[in-house]
Amino acid sequence: MSVTTAAMATSTDGASGLREALLWCAARVVAVALAVAAATALVAAIGLETAFPPTPLIASLALIPVNLITLWAVRRRVRRDGGTLRTLLGFDRSRLGRDALWAVLWIAVLYVPFCLAVVGTMFALHGADAFDRFETVFVPTVTPGFPTAVAVVLGLVVVATFAPLNAPAEEALFRGVAQGALARAGRPVLAVALPAVAFGVQHLFFAPGPDAMVVYAVAFLFWGIGSGLIAARQRRLMPLVLAHALVNLLTTLPAALLPLLIPEAS
Repeated sequence: MSVTTAAMATSTDGASGLREALLWCAARVVAVALAVAAATALVAAIGLETAFPPTPLIASLALIPVNLITLWAVRRRVRRDGGTLRTLLGFDRSRLGRDALWAVLWIAVLYVPFCLAVVGTMFALHGADAFDRFETVFVPTVTPGFPTAVAVVLGLVVVATFAPLNAPAEEALFRGVAQGALARAGRPVLAVALPAVAFGVQHLFFAPGPDAMVVYAVAFLFWGIGSGLIAARQRRLMPLVLAHALVNLLTTLPAALLPLLIPEAS
């Protein structure tokens, strides 16, 4: 193969990898946006007060079908190349203990830039009043006011489904398929950056207000960059999946507990 032909082949592979990564990332972001919008409309249709983006409880419920479809689509994609979803995620029962320890480490590592991004963005938005504004920026201004029993049931559904579905779905799509396509195409920087940007944009639809949307986008961009670098170095997704799942679990537990602790707020 001549130098010119080799360069053309590399360019074609790079373009193909970029198209595939863009398609997967865009499809995920659009699917999340549509699902959250549909859930918001449904809550409004039954006569409850809501806003867009809705509360994290409603957004998390909306992601159940999105995550199921994501896992199905990724499974089909990897099977086309003769692989399996388990292989893509790096699932190995004999390594779960070590993967769990890695997960704890990666949570600690990823939370450093994440928290710095949150604080830095708050200062960029509110200056010296940043810490005072924490009390309002991340609190939903509109809540649906579900009856306590309904809120508890919905919260338990979120706790039982969100972490087990969302963590593998997002890691498989962003760090597995999208990052993998760009890495194989010889674009290692873009392989980390593009999924991280999509990961940040996706979290706009979980923010409780306009200022929080900016903070979420920046903070989760940094989380995505860190996860992409870890995936590229470790070449296994399972530690990241476990880290992601643990964080999701800890952030969704309040959805089930708060209606019990503060029933009058429901």
